[in-house]
Amino acid sequence: MKRIMHSVILLIPLTFFVLSISYGFERETKKAIVKIYSTQTRPLFDKPWHLGTPEQSSGSGCIINGNRILTNAHVVSDHTFVQVCRYGESKKHKANVVAVSHETDLALLTVEDKELFKGVNPLSIGELPNVQEEVVVYGFPEGGETICLTRGVISRIEHQEYVHSLKKFLAIQIDAAINPGSSGGPALTDGKIIGVVMQVKRDSENIGYIVPTPIINHFLKDLEDGIYDGFPEDGLIIQTMENEDLKKMHGLKETESGVLVTSVIPGSPSEGIIKPRDVIMSVDGHDIADDGTVEFRSDERTSNNYFVQQHQIGEHISLEILRNRKKKKVLVTLTKPSGNLSLVAKPQYDTPPTYFIYSGLVFSPLSEDYLKVWANELEKYSPKDLIAYFTDRNLSVKGEEVINMINVLPHDVNNGYHNMSDCIIDEVNGKKVHNLEELIQIVENDSDNKFIEFKTKKNKYIVLDREKASEAHAEILEIYGVTADRSFDLQVAGTGKQKPYVGYEKKIQTEFSKGAYLTKQK
Repeated sequence: MKRIMHSVILLIPLTFFVLSISYGFERETKKAIVKIYSTQTRPLFDKPWHLGTPEQSSGSGCIINGNRILTNAHVVSDHTFVQVCRYGESKKHKANVVAVSHETDLALLTVEDKELFKGVNPLSIGELPNVQEEVVVYGFPEGGETICLTRGVISRIEHQEYVHSLKKFLAIQIDAAINPGSSGGPALTDGKIIGVVMQVKRDSENIGYIVPTPIINHFLKDLEDGIYDGFPEDGLIIQTMENEDLKKMHGLKETESGVLVTSVIPGSPSEGIIKPRDVIMSVDGHDIADDGTVEFRSDERTSNNYFVQQHQIGEHISLEILRNRKKKKVLVTLTKPSGNLSLVAKPQYDTPPTYFIYSGLVFSPLSEDYLKVWANELEKYSPKDLIAYFTDRNLSVKGEEVINMINVLPHDVNNGYHNMSDCIIDEVNGKKVHNLEELIQIVENDSDNKFIEFKTKKNKYIVLDREKASEAHAEILEIYGVTADRSFDLQVAGTGKQKPYVGYEKKIQTEFSKGAYLTKQK
């Protein structure tokens, strides 16, 4: 009995010592956590010359090396004013956004007042963790003003759709509680950052996702030269080859696997190198399974895009392909694509919409941002005929856009067309137009024709007298309070005589969307 009492007495101070260390470490970690206050002003995509009403939101972030604050892009997207407040303090500091990756929902901030960083040990970035490891999430979720810690485990590591950009990247699923306001907060394992909180699965219990360290490290490495280039895309549309007859037809043996290229997007890095009906068997020496996955760690699989996304823009990937039953190796240089790789542009931030107005006719490339004007969920979008371009079509030529005549600003000169809206323009003066710049060129330079004729995809015609339209143009802009007849990015198109676009200025130009089952957290 005496010996047992001895053991208990020795155990008490040892437990107290361990708890003291843990408490001290946690206290130091909290010092590096900040709350972010953001004023965000989104443009009105159905009135692309206007900004919407400023909205205020909050998120979380953490201090890393170099006096930088790591957070989510969606916490500061379309920002007009940002402040940060460190844990345990009351003073808010004006912050500047120094870099944004909207595609991977990451951003870096800094603060001119260096007092914010005094006495703080910056958090370091760890390795990609393993499934079932414990994770601690720090942030400032709704429900209170002070910092909040939630604990859980890592459930999955695989490619997921990032709600902010609607693009797929490696993501970590965790079961730690995440709520609005948690976005941008760090997820830690063994005291190191293993991810940044970004989104939760709607209508589920404790299914959250964080941006993992390989994506964070790619973002930070990209910025070493002071310029953010983004993540590469190969531009390949592929089909899985799990059907045995499909494999045999293309010459694959039972022991071989791969994916079938159905098309190559014009303007992409693979154009002219990879051909439709090629079979991609491996990427950078890693075999691609028939279901389109690769092994990125022992017994762990994810999308074959994993190895493409490991590279920086300008680097090469090595592909082993099967073409006409013959194997060959090719190199693809992952250059930045010239223009969009999707016919309907993905969500766009920190830059105003592209538009052109001619005598009251408002033209803009069809985008997911515009479709969201109609509804929050894809299956409820309206008008329905626009959805076909989003779901069923890829680019047919480089630089192709869907030119949408959003609506008409009523005036005598455009009488008879006032109720026309959401018309896809196919031809101008009998010439096929593939993008808005081509439309502008014809409108402004085809002066031999007395009339300007716009033909829609539904074979309806809009005809304007060129002289009357030119005379009414400035008056229409003034009546409806439009500062310029086109967006700033189109000033180089056409005559270039319009005045500068001054309604929307941002220092950073880089690339919220709600998916059917996911929603971002703020």
